[in-house]
Amino acid sequence: MLRSLRTAALGMSAQQLTIDSISNNLANINTTAYKKNSVEFQDLLYQTVQSGGAEGRNDKMKPGEIQIGLGNKPVSTFRSFTQGAINETGNPLDLAINGKGFFQIMKADGGMAFTRDGAFRVNNMGEIVNINGQVMYPEISVPDNVTGLQISEDGVINATIEGQVDVEELGQIEVVSFMNPAGLKAMGGNLYEETEASGQPVFGVPGEDSLGSIAQGYLEQSNVDVVSEMINLIVAQRAYEINSKAIKTSDELLSITNSLKR
Repeated sequence: MLRSLRTAALGMSAQQLTIDSISNNLANINTTAYKKNSVEFQDLLYQTVQSGGAEGRNDKMKPGEIQIGLGNKPVSTFRSFTQGAINETGNPLDLAINGKGFFQIMKADGGMAFTRDGAFRVNNMGEIVNINGQVMYPEISVPDNVTGLQISEDGVINATIEGQVDVEELGQIEVVSFMNPAGLKAMGGNLYEETEASGQPVFGVPGEDSLGSIAQGYLEQSNVDVVSEMINLIVAQRAYEINSKAIKTSDELLSITNSLKR
């Protein structure tokens, strides 16, 4: 009886983790380039009550055995990097990657982070930065007398300079890809960090070598599907209720067993 209590408790804990993940997805439904996350589980060890090799009637072997499961455990979280909808903003420094790839962001400690969030701005030093003030890499400086920026699909940044007829090329945006983007470590702030699971970054020019192209004046939206998340939420809630009823039933059976000696 105690086995069922522990197993059902593990089931409730698993559904709580699922609800936590769904809640985070729904909370970030309007977060630029957010990628939905889900919890993955595995069943635990099984207790063999009776082996399948035991002899049955007429000295014949049993075709199966009796095993009782001991619940489940969370093993990982999976982040889906399917592309979200791309919406027009009209801001020349809003960039969306139409396809595979990540922008590179230089952290304060000099390390590199990666993001799909292309909401960039120009700081007081003329550097192109994200909304947290972190510099996009490779570093590109924008002169203070620029009257317009044009960013091509392959990431070339051209500027219209006040008093000049010809446009001036300021630099080239470089994007990276990973063999296993789901293995990236989420850092918050729409940033990801390289891990052994993700593999090393592969650098390239937008639009080449299966990398996505740059769309100027657009931003990628979250890839969270509200309908799917709400259905998953209902399923998790019902599973939580059923596991709680299993605990209640096990408790009632224990109570009946205890009353036998009276």
